[in-house]
Amino acid sequence: MPILLFLIDTSASMNQRTDLGTSYLDIAKGAVELFLKLRSRDPASRGDRYMLVTYDEPPYCIKAGWKENHATFMSELKNLQASGLTTLGQALRSSFDLLNLNRLISGIDNYGQGRNPFFLEPSILITITDGNKLTSTAGVQEELHLPLNSPLPGSELTKEPFRWDQRLFALVLRLPGLASTEPEQLGSVPTDESAITQMCEVTGGRSYCVRTQRMLNQCLESLVQKIQSGVVINFEKTGPDPLPVGEDGLMDSSRPSNSFAAQPWHSCHKLIYVRPNSKTGVPVGHWPIPESFWPDQNLPSLPPRTSHPVVRFSCVDCEPMVIDKLPFDKYELEPSPLTQYILERKSPHTCWQVFVTSSGKYNELGYPFGYLKASTTLTCVNLFVMPYNYPVLLPLLDDLFKVHKLKPNLKWRQAFDMYICINCISDESCHQECQ
Repeated sequence: MPILLFLIDTSASMNQRTDLGTSYLDIAKGAVELFLKLRSRDPASRGDRYMLVTYDEPPYCIKAGWKENHATFMSELKNLQASGLTTLGQALRSSFDLLNLNRLISGIDNYGQGRNPFFLEPSILITITDGNKLTSTAGVQEELHLPLNSPLPGSELTKEPFRWDQRLFALVLRLPGLASTEPEQLGSVPTDESAITQMCEVTGGRSYCVRTQRMLNQCLESLVQKIQSGVVINFEKTGPDPLPVGEDGLMDSSRPSNSFAAQPWHSCHKLIYVRPNSKTGVPVGHWPIPESFWPDQNLPSLPPRTSHPVVRFSCVDCEPMVIDKLPFDKYELEPSPLTQYILERKSPHTCWQVFVTSSGKYNELGYPFGYLKASTTLTCVNLFVMPYNYPVLLPLLDDLFKVHKLKPNLKWRQAFDMYICINCISDESCHQECQ
């Protein structure tokens, strides 16, 4: 059930007129209405939740929240008026707080127990603004700052105000006040140069610099396609680059490898698609992405996590592992320089293991919890999520089923106890007993 939150700039500058005679606020209202019309063409839109927030002082900025129906949303949208300051930072904070209102109660973030991609509440936050200087009662601000303090309990458990299933997109209106005599250039819509662009990119979204009505319509059609069920992950390379491959897809050790030169695929900040179950409409999964710390029962509180987990991948070719009777989770990666690089290697029968730093007590990099692998048809790259330290566990379970017929001998039990010991959070006395 996607959540679509519209954050409308209601500062006084939104009263400025375009060459069509309409105000920026009128254009913003029309953009929301057109977006809803375009979205309604998809049968999946029946489960959408709509929210409306403005630049007014909180809590009056929330015009339509969790409890309001669609009729209330449309009525509030129609009655918006532009007066006041460009308090974008506070408005964004109020918007994220509104989205996060029920997360601690639902347990969707699973703090301290790993991150489950299939526990998500996909949210698209669309702000429509004129991109003018940021103003507050304290004066003009050059940079965008979101208030750090939040009234929501549990907000201190995440470093940023947003979560990994929430993405920010900005339509920055740059329509002229006088009609242009130059022909309109066709093509993709560029990002804007205002303060909000970096914030959009941090969440996995982007900004659009809108100069004409046609460009606005183009952006709205693009945004409708952005409504995807998924979570944003930071993929970072660890270790050396792989050997280059030739045109035949075989390793070519004679070609130079730029292991020390930064490449776009070394670091990617992208979505993984979390597809809902075809029968229930709800995503189903089994294994979490590990936390980036080792749990300590003596800690007074959990260390705060970043909104987006940092998943490190090793470029050492490994054999994909899957066994009967043990489920695994598979997520497709959004196209990126990383997916392009993996697909160009044409190696669908090998994989690259993934890790979360500090997830293991005796290993700084942590143990592998899955792998990246190109699809057999070389059309996409998938993230396979398995039980933690799966290269040790899976052969043990395979022997348990096929060799021991679920009646393990002493040697198998000792090996399994050692696996549990390495990956458990018990005190040192437990580990001494295992030794």
